[in-house]
Amino acid sequence: MDFYEVIQRRRSVRKYKTDPVGDDKLHRILNAARLAPSAANRQPIFFIVVRDDKIKQRLKDAYSQEWFFTAPMIICACALPDKAWKRNDGRTYIDVDVAIAMDHLILAATAEGLGTCWIAAFKPSVVKEVLNISDNVEPLILTPLGYPEVIPASTYRKPLNEIIREIK
Repeated sequence: MDFYEVIQRRRSVRKYKTDPVGDDKLHRILNAARLAPSAANRQPIFFIVVRDDKIKQRLKDAYSQEWFFTAPMIICACALPDKAWKRNDGRTYIDVDVAIAMDHLILAATAEGLGTCWIAAFKPSVVKEVLNISDNVEPLILTPLGYPEVIPASTYRKPLNEIIREIK
């Protein structure tokens, strides 16, 4: 599958098979995330892979949608704020850095025939407690990872001319 086909096929999957994901696929996916660019190459990113069913059950206090827990694993993308590059006005690019890495991860998962669903609407304090995340690390994004049971239809996207402003 070429790059543009991967982008076209990516979906937010909300129903997963219980089939395990092989370590080789997981390694390639996480390596794709590792290769993502970051501001000043600071790489202020950390990933936690959760396969343990008991831990996954405890995460329901952070995000309660049952479909989320049908995947064989959950990945938590974390930010390391102390490592982030800061612009001269003090703004960090930590959210951008983690988002780029997460985008690499979800596109790599799609290329491997796996599904994901980017989740930000969770309770970070619960995730920190359940996953034993230290104070200097911030959980930003969760995604289930597994083989899709159902592949959703494509969703509406604005036409290109509505999102481009070109200055000549």
